[in-house]
Amino acid sequence: MTDACNYFPLTPQSFIRRSARVYPDKTAVIYGNRRYPYQEFFQRVCRQANALISMGVGQDVTVCSLMPNIPPQLESAYGVHMAGGILVALNYRLSPREIGYILNHCKARVLMVDYEFLPVIKEIAGELEHVRHFVVVQDGQSEPEWQPEGAVEYETMLASASIEDPAIFPRDENDTISINYTSGTTGLPKGVVYTHRGAYLNATCNLLEMTMSADSIYLWTLPMFHCNGWCFSWAAPGMGAASICMRQVEGRLMRDLIRDEGVTLFCGAPVVLQMLAALAEEEPFQFERPVKAGTGGAPPSPTLLAAMREINVEVSHLYGLTETYGPSTICEVQDHWLKLPAQEFAGQLARQGVGHHLIAELAVMDAEHNRLPADAETMGEVCIRGNTVMLGYYRDEAATAEAFREGWFHTGDLGVMHPDGYIEIRDRAKDIIISGGENISTIEVENMLAGHPDIAEAAVVSRPDDKWGEVPVAFVNLKPGKILSEREVIEFCRERMAHFKCPKAVIFEALPRTSTGKVQKFALRERMWAGQQKRIKG
Repeated sequence: MTDACNYFPLTPQSFIRRSARVYPDKTAVIYGNRRYPYQEFFQRVCRQANALISMGVGQDVTVCSLMPNIPPQLESAYGVHMAGGILVALNYRLSPREIGYILNHCKARVLMVDYEFLPVIKEIAGELEHVRHFVVVQDGQSEPEWQPEGAVEYETMLASASIEDPAIFPRDENDTISINYTSGTTGLPKGVVYTHRGAYLNATCNLLEMTMSADSIYLWTLPMFHCNGWCFSWAAPGMGAASICMRQVEGRLMRDLIRDEGVTLFCGAPVVLQMLAALAEEEPFQFERPVKAGTGGAPPSPTLLAAMREINVEVSHLYGLTETYGPSTICEVQDHWLKLPAQEFAGQLARQGVGHHLIAELAVMDAEHNRLPADAETMGEVCIRGNTVMLGYYRDEAATAEAFREGWFHTGDLGVMHPDGYIEIRDRAKDIIISGGENISTIEVENMLAGHPDIAEAAVVSRPDDKWGEVPVAFVNLKPGKILSEREVIEFCRERMAHFKCPKAVIFEALPRTSTGKVQKFALRERMWAGQQKRIKG
């Protein structure tokens, strides 16, 4: 039996109210030369919420934001749902067509947009069906050349709104708090529905897994639009930690902020770690105190993990999807691993690990939903169920039913379970290469290539082959000033792994990326199969 004294809907709103009450004078946000405390941060959030209410935002009304990692984006993580609305943080690297589709699909009433992305909105302004109010974030810049008619400037909007807490709470903890759209690599983006309860729980799990406290200083290298910053948009302010915002992610700036501001934690795809590793090769350094880093989105190579250890960055390998509020597993470090040589330790850490505290079950299954043996060899689909799986896809019952077959969320990732219960992702279902009947893990080949001292990163995809059906091809990005031939790369692999797994061709170029730092292997794969009859998996 529940009562007002023993039940209140779980919501991140409780986080920010507590931090404002307990730490009013503690630094909440750092951005360039500006910094302000929690009392001011909370007042700005309340002003945003009240301004949105005056624009007609209320229960189930959608507000979109199109901004980089700047304070107004962080404020929107609280202000929108404190007005009763639903936040849709837009991926600013999507095409204008995709952004327009999302704005229409989620029926956004208000769009908050940074000046940098106004040209995108100008291109689609005539196609927006539901947007009634535009808020432009100038971020200290002069008035833009073009902005939507009737647009209000963000700081002007805040200045005219009340600082009083609107005290609007969700009717139910399973009400929608945000919708996060997938990148749309195989079609139009799908809207992943997050609830107040799920957001609260996953943010709490972040605090547990990354051992955050009020003394933590979090550097925003991960896009806030991506799974609401893996839910750190709620976790960091909720804990009373300081958030350092960055408009753009750059290696030297990261290093300097970590060193000068005493950063304790940052998150991002392996490419973010690679920025620091590359800088450390060029200008050797090591952080005085250990710095935690959460990485996911793609498996970090053992070579990269070893490089992070050299500069005193302690990497936590996380794994998850937009559909699981971001990270849902963590490679928990065992004491006996610490005695291993660096490369062996990194090899253990490169696995995706075990479910976090709120994942009820994690399994590797075959097509008939049978659990596969934990032998580190038998590969199947990674399936998850627990308290931090999405409510479903917004306005897409068919896709939701497909993802939730047999009471499990199907990730689309292929992996194995090790005897110690740790999972290891071997590939996306769409990326596995079947050559002459043999399965080739592109991740295995990529990790091998990453071990070459002259290779910065590599991506492996298939290309058609008359004899074998398909064979692996490597796209390789060399370290600055290094030169390798195709033959040298192939021979490097042939000396270290089964020949059928080795690339049959090597293409030297920079790798295309998604907005969250993942290599766009689908784009590379499409190049290889252009004009061919190919089952594009996934």
